[in-house]
Amino acid sequence: MTGFEIGLWSLGAILFLIYTGMHVAIALAIVSFFGIWILRDNPEQAARILSLAARESISSYLFGVVPLFVLMGLVVSRANIGRDTFDVATRFLGKLRGGLGISTVGANAIFASITGISIASAAVFTKIAVPEMMRAGHTARFSTGVVVGSSILGMLLPPSLLMILYGILAEQSVGALFIAGIGPGILVTIIFCVGIWLMVKYWSGFTGVAAVPETYDTTGFAAVREVTSKLSPIVILVGLVLGGLYGGIFTPTEAGAIGALGAIVIAFVKRRLTGKVLWQVTIETGHITAAICFLIIAATMYSRMLALTGLPSFLTEWIVSMDVGVYGFLMFYIAVLVLLGTILDSSSILLITVPLALPVAQSLGIDLIWFGMITILAVEIGLLTPPMGLSVFVVKGSLDDPSISLKDVFIGAAPFAVLMFIALMIIVMFPSISLGLL
Repeated sequence: MTGFEIGLWSLGAILFLIYTGMHVAIALAIVSFFGIWILRDNPEQAARILSLAARESISSYLFGVVPLFVLMGLVVSRANIGRDTFDVATRFLGKLRGGLGISTVGANAIFASITGISIASAAVFTKIAVPEMMRAGHTARFSTGVVVGSSILGMLLPPSLLMILYGILAEQSVGALFIAGIGPGILVTIIFCVGIWLMVKYWSGFTGVAAVPETYDTTGFAAVREVTSKLSPIVILVGLVLGGLYGGIFTPTEAGAIGALGAIVIAFVKRRLTGKVLWQVTIETGHITAAICFLIIAATMYSRMLALTGLPSFLTEWIVSMDVGVYGFLMFYIAVLVLLGTILDSSSILLITVPLALPVAQSLGIDLIWFGMITILAVEIGLLTPPMGLSVFVVKGSLDDPSISLKDVFIGAAPFAVLMFIALMIIVMFPSISLGLL
């Protein structure tokens, strides 16, 4: 077989192994090893190439950012800061049409800016927001759909583990990706809020008719003190992490360290974190970090194998010769990402597609930071689509009400997948939304 044929067979083998239940990192590593073995006709050389890839892939100082942001996100989740943000958002937005849904989106956006993990947002707000929305009169489908949809902000607003992963794969600045994610994150938040308002007004059969919420005092001294107490930890953490990054004071790794330390101190001061819980969070951080590093090692092996097959070069020459242009390529690329989102998780999609798509994007002169924002948002749509829909499964698993079926959650998430696609098209048409702050 030619190198090109081996490359195509390797893609098919990876998708087959993942779909049959094999962990994506193991599938990538196995296929990469056998691919290089066939290419070089030497198993020892294949082992040496892959061992070198494993050593080089995570030896960078940049990898310190992974456990630090994971630790910060887990501490914030355990400290019930998600409930604090929901309470504050409800106090100010609850009186609007669809106010509880808009409050959930707003709180999730704030929570996302200090966690970076969509799954954490989905789990936290399922417990907090869904019961409140259903108690007010919203349907189960709408209530769960709002949580599933807004949970994707965890990966879109900085800090974001997907941005870190993309930055490593594409060799782009993680700090620049974080800053570039602010505009798209705000855009998606606004579109979700407007969409909820319109759905509640014109599609009451889907959303249900919510009772008028109680009036909250937002001007008295006690109210101001309560709001300040609940918002100040968030403001401090966002200021430390994003302010330090945007101001050029910290590198992404240093910002992660400052953010993790700040989250731990705030949680202890608010008496929401004990030594035992901190130890559990530390162990969980280690497990997540190990899994991410294994994924990155396997992705590096896969990239080396693809380079040897010549498949990326062939695809680049083929797409350029078709003269589809930047937007033709982006439409095809987005369609592939959304399609893969029906069967794979976000990290797996990035690991498989980015090494193939980057050479094409570079040959077309596409800004790789903007390309990263498009990639991440398209991949996140997959979190809402069946049959995989990871955020949907997390919400279903976190629900205390067994009468709400998985089908109900998927139906509830569908309008938000459409709203995300609208946001994605706007970002494609107006790159300045992503690149304006850089």
